[in-house]
Amino acid sequence: MFILETKTLTKHFGGIRAIEDVSLKVRDSSIVSVIGPNGAGKTTLFNCLTGITKPTKGSIKFLDMEISKLSPHKVAEAGISRTFQNIRLFSEMTVIENVMVAQHSRTKYGILSAILQGNSFRTTEQTIRETAFEYLEFMGLEDYADTPSHSLPYGSQRRLEIARALATEPKVILLDEPTAGMNPQETSEVMVLIKRIQELGKTIILIEHDMRLVMGISDWIVVLDHGVKIAEGLPKDVKNDQLVIEAYLGRENSH
Repeated sequence: MFILETKTLTKHFGGIRAIEDVSLKVRDSSIVSVIGPNGAGKTTLFNCLTGITKPTKGSIKFLDMEISKLSPHKVAEAGISRTFQNIRLFSEMTVIENVMVAQHSRTKYGILSAILQGNSFRTTEQTIRETAFEYLEFMGLEDYADTPSHSLPYGSQRRLEIARALATEPKVILLDEPTAGMNPQETSEVMVLIKRIQELGKTIILIEHDMRLVMGISDWIVVLDHGVKIAEGLPKDVKNDQLVIEAYLGRENSH
């Protein structure tokens, strides 16, 4: 079953063709990596999938529902969440509060309930806190629960972003360079976590430059170059694709 599908997805910024006629099919509960050199259109693709950027043309179907015109919060409500290449935590909030904010997107009480803080509100808040703590445990951050998020080590801040994305209870999670700036040990730990997230039944789409990670965990790989899909397939096939080697892998290896 394909959970997410794009057809001829295109985004132009003036005369710049960020992505052009990109068609994808993402299987439910799979790990799909989107790779390509800088400027290939990877983040623009993510922005279109999450409603941040409206495509110039083309369609995006999620569980057979057209979502290309939805706002970001409606896309999140539908079941797609993401992290960003640049960390976007609420820096003055504690670690657990950052995750609780994401949990609040799934609550039903209104502003009046929040102001009055009656029994129902307090019960819901306690449930949210307990659930948020479970996500922190899943990501190995439980010892930092009451720590201001800005004081976390860099790698832990990355993990917190993933925990917060998971707390919206998505069906699909988009990870934008989840291991950027990490050392090999931290990268290996994130590889394990991504596989564990998949085991929860989540579909994962990631942008990543670390080829060891990409080849090690991907079920399918999509390659973009100058906004165009130049290849896709199983890791072993993509790795040996001549166009990919010339456009990306060979270029990386030459440095």
